[in-house]
Amino acid sequence: MFDLLLQGFAAVLSPQILVLMIAGVAVGIVFGAVPGLTAVMAIALCLPMTYGLGPAAGISLLIALFVGATSGGLISAILLKIPGTPSSIATTFDGGPMMEKGEGAKALGVGIVFSFIGTIASIAALAFIAPSLAQVALSFGPHEYFAIAVFSLTLIATLSSGSMAKGIFAGVLGFAVSTVGIAPVDATTRFTLGQVELNAGFSILTVLVGMFAVAEIIKVAETARSVAPGEGVAPIVTIKGFGFSMAEFLGQIPNAIRSSLIGIGIGILPGIGAGTSNIIAYIAAKKRSKTPEEFGKGTIEGVVASETANNAGIGSAMIPLLTLGIPGDAVTAIMLGGLMIHGIQPGPMLFLTQAPLVYTIFAALIVSACLMLVLEFWGLRIFIRLLAIPKHILLPVILVLCAVGAFGLASRVFDIWTILAFGVLGFAFVKAGIPTAPFIIGFILGPMAETSFRRGLQLSRGDVTGFLTNPISGVFLALAVLSIAWQLYGEYRVSRLPASANPLKLGGEE
Repeated sequence: MFDLLLQGFAAVLSPQILVLMIAGVAVGIVFGAVPGLTAVMAIALCLPMTYGLGPAAGISLLIALFVGATSGGLISAILLKIPGTPSSIATTFDGGPMMEKGEGAKALGVGIVFSFIGTIASIAALAFIAPSLAQVALSFGPHEYFAIAVFSLTLIATLSSGSMAKGIFAGVLGFAVSTVGIAPVDATTRFTLGQVELNAGFSILTVLVGMFAVAEIIKVAETARSVAPGEGVAPIVTIKGFGFSMAEFLGQIPNAIRSSLIGIGIGILPGIGAGTSNIIAYIAAKKRSKTPEEFGKGTIEGVVASETANNAGIGSAMIPLLTLGIPGDAVTAIMLGGLMIHGIQPGPMLFLTQAPLVYTIFAALIVSACLMLVLEFWGLRIFIRLLAIPKHILLPVILVLCAVGAFGLASRVFDIWTILAFGVLGFAFVKAGIPTAPFIIGFILGPMAETSFRRGLQLSRGDVTGFLTNPISGVFLALAVLSIAWQLYGEYRVSRLPASANPLKLGGEE
């Protein structure tokens, strides 16, 4: 095994492949950091470049883009409170407040280091326990996926900022918005109002860009006239190392381990991905924290949980791809195409027939993670300098980039109008004190819950008890009921406290 890994390192550390990987990680970071651009776009644009390369070089370039784009989302999430990618949604909850407190450098440093740790943890899972984990994931059917979606939806209350009713309203609205378009299973057109553009529903990217980026721009524009000259400029602080102490690093190790396991576990399951795992890890960190009231106000615990979990999805997403030939999301689907272009057929026999190439992929993941750490550390001083640009200058540029990214999804002006519409909705949420995170969870998990429920009913011939008698789905549904009961009990207990003794403000509110 180690001989094969050494051969893999020898291949990816050759000058040609190393230069390609440095360029790939750098481009990936840019695509991850710019709202509206994604890892899918980066890999799709660069895929034709791999045609003339060998298998090792081509796959290494695609992996470098994947790693860079996944981590790059933290930059805009922290500096601008705008998630660059769906996997960095929860990073905005505490990264943004830390930046506003003058701790932007620390938030970036924490995010970079724990992104690296999450990536390495997932690579270890990929290398040592990939076949076993893949077989477990393969045993999950519609009943299990529906139960997981329901359990995840019950966690909305944890992100409900002081009012469970507002959180539930946001989650239900997000679920409702996800139903627009052609229905799964029977292909019935729903809520399209006769608009052909709505047949495909709303893209997660347009919803994210609108609810976070455009809403933030409108929010800043509202107060632009009342801001004194220089008031909109954040202070530049001197950065030592990654901006945090060794004691802070060691204190977050349990959080990082827990978040890595969540990211790996969710990343293996096809169709869920880092867009969900970072939020689930954030919720878990908040439940286990000794100071949950600090979440949403700027604590490194929230940044650690989100960034560790979303990067732990990198290696785990490759597990079903390499061992079973099943892509779990759009990124790994393109990666599957890249592998097949070079005559590589993923599946159970891949580890036997092309073991050297498999370990070259492992080596490429490790080297890409190290390059990501080095490049983002080197760029840390540059990123923090963005804070010197007044927001009334920076945010219009971001708005243009958001529009370009939205148009690039399907070359439709309709998508530009969509991000503006969701921007207005996101601003209305801010003014009404409604948390955005439950809306995003409902939108992401809604299609999975609906599709799995309908397919499960088909498998059990319309018998809903199939969801309860299946052992795995039954356990998750029981956990969902317990979660709701616990949340209601917690709400009741808090309501009995005097106002002065109830300081909690839960994460996810602006």
